[in-house]
Amino acid sequence: MWNYVVLCLLFLINIIGGLDREEYEFGVGIADITGPAAEIGMLGYAKTGQASSGIHFRVYSRAFIIKQGDSRVVIVNVDSGMIGDIVKIEVVKRLQGKYGSSLYTEENILLTATHTHASVGGFMQYLLYNIHTQGFIRQVADVQIDGICRSIDQAHEGIRKGYIYWNEGELLHANINRSPHAYEANPAEERAKYKNNTDTKMLLLKFTDLKNNPVAMINWFSVHPTSMNNSNLLISGDNKGYAELMFEYIMNRNLPGKGPFVAAFAQSNEGDVSPNLRGPRCIDTGLPCDFETSTCNGRTEKCIAFGPGTDMFESTKIIGERQLQKALDLFHSASRKLSGSVGFAYQRVNMGKYEVGDNEADPITTCTAALGYSFAAGTTDGPGQFDFTQSTTQSTPFWNFVRDFIAAPSKEAIKCHHPKPILLPVGEMNFPYPWVASIVPTQILKVGQLYILGAPGEFTTMSGRRLRGTVEKVVKMKDPESMVVLAGLSNTYTHYVATYEEYQVQRYEGASTIYGPHTLLAYQKQFEGLAVSLTTNTSRPTGPPLPNLLSKQVSFKTGVVFDGAPLGKVFGQVLSDAKEVYNRGERVFVTFVAGHPRNNLMLESTYLTVEKLSEDGQSWTVVATDGNWETRFYWRRTSGLLGHSEATVMWEIPQNAEPGVYRIRHFGHSKNIIQVVTPYEGSSRRFNVNP
Repeated sequence: MWNYVVLCLLFLINIIGGLDREEYEFGVGIADITGPAAEIGMLGYAKTGQASSGIHFRVYSRAFIIKQGDSRVVIVNVDSGMIGDIVKIEVVKRLQGKYGSSLYTEENILLTATHTHASVGGFMQYLLYNIHTQGFIRQVADVQIDGICRSIDQAHEGIRKGYIYWNEGELLHANINRSPHAYEANPAEERAKYKNNTDTKMLLLKFTDLKNNPVAMINWFSVHPTSMNNSNLLISGDNKGYAELMFEYIMNRNLPGKGPFVAAFAQSNEGDVSPNLRGPRCIDTGLPCDFETSTCNGRTEKCIAFGPGTDMFESTKIIGERQLQKALDLFHSASRKLSGSVGFAYQRVNMGKYEVGDNEADPITTCTAALGYSFAAGTTDGPGQFDFTQSTTQSTPFWNFVRDFIAAPSKEAIKCHHPKPILLPVGEMNFPYPWVASIVPTQILKVGQLYILGAPGEFTTMSGRRLRGTVEKVVKMKDPESMVVLAGLSNTYTHYVATYEEYQVQRYEGASTIYGPHTLLAYQKQFEGLAVSLTTNTSRPTGPPLPNLLSKQVSFKTGVVFDGAPLGKVFGQVLSDAKEVYNRGERVFVTFVAGHPRNNLMLESTYLTVEKLSEDGQSWTVVATDGNWETRFYWRRTSGLLGHSEATVMWEIPQNAEPGVYRIRHFGHSKNIIQVVTPYEGSSRRFNVNP
């Protein structure tokens, strides 16, 4: 009898223990990180002259704190081109100043970028990434640091108990491989394991409270946010930002960025993955580009990938909508719970001197960082200039002469990087301070049976598969139900990671694999070690310290000198007004006398509102801001000498807009000659929207 009672008690204890393992504490937060919407170089295409001139929609930092017992991890999905070392260093410093030195550290915080190419740059600590922004822009760095910290603060303050469900599914017709020639260099037997030459799986986490009320969502899917092409001058979250915006609207039914539900569309191994589904064509002839080199008559400039929409805005919406719908399907059907402990493993390594093999007589190592000729050719999402082409494995006397005038590569680097012809030996370039990273953070977060790889670069489709496979072999030995997801562009930026075979082809991704042909092998070895540490609960040395180059930063970008209004005009005055009547689907344009957007970034606010008059004519309700998809905020300077500029607000009236009386307002700040900044506002006439 007593044996029976004991067995029943043990059974109940196991059930309760299992339920406890499924219960987590978590908090979520969101904060505006929209940078200067005027005259700051955009980060992604590195195209000269591509400087911000307005806002398509605002971009955000979205934070997730997950804890069980005394262990916690932080995932922050940032609508940015990449993550800067300075940004993470300063975020950790501020959080530790507020919460103490042990709660939030560089080891348990993962910052990951969506990789939108429509956000502003100037916040990176390494020189290469700040050249096109004319140096370091402190205002941009502060926006990112402040916003990430605010989102984490929100998450910290809102920690509650709940469940984390997971789901996964296949999403087709949302990406293509932009370097199939390189992909096909991988072994045929390896390629035969997969149906597609891109990863098409979306993995999703659904956060609920203990009553199963939805709180948040994050998913990972591989696709470049390059639907907005390199002619775009508006800050935008691109296709992933669209999906985030719309998922949150569906759940919150309020203005963008206001929560409480938070939805993050995170990045994975998108290195060779494009959203431009119609593929590359020669824009002068309409014919396909050369398969190996992506050229038209030997030149890259006219080989551009488009689609699936008729313009970049429609393409952004289509690719974003496909990610959105798949995420909604997975979210609503998620029924499997994560269970188990929360943990992390972290180590910094010198990626320029990483030993891959164990042969002491002839060690296989990575290389000091270098970029190849094909890096300058760009991609079919954004072609380069001059006469560089992809798949270049031979150098030329002319470009070697130009290169050597800047910095000649060492013989060791040339040998190590073969067959890459070195265009820029960036790892050997340290004037006035280092051009790229050599000390690189690597990280794995564990949430139940899910292992999240904080990958510090852009892994190609096959390199991502190999890295995941390496880690899966380790973690599945402990728990066969373990899952692995790669979170690309995490904690720093180290360009691309191609497979050894893809590297030999030297398309853009191979030429941008800066640590040489064995880079992937090095990461496989490194992440395998981190996985062993996590599964065996053993520690690893944190590695060499990250350099903090904040004090060495230089900037040649001037601030706002002053703003002026044309003679007889005042700031906020309407220059071109709305019509009296519009139909749904039409666009409203209103132009105002404006100050410079850098005078005040209007964070957590807006440069514009679309407002509807109440039925009794007594009050106005804001129906859209510059964070909404259907609005655009354009800024242009009309006279540099006199400091004149204009702001144009566009509102595309939704098909479901309520009929009635509307107005458009603009808000800004002007700076006078003695540097006093003054707020102003302006309003359009009232106009009617027909049923």
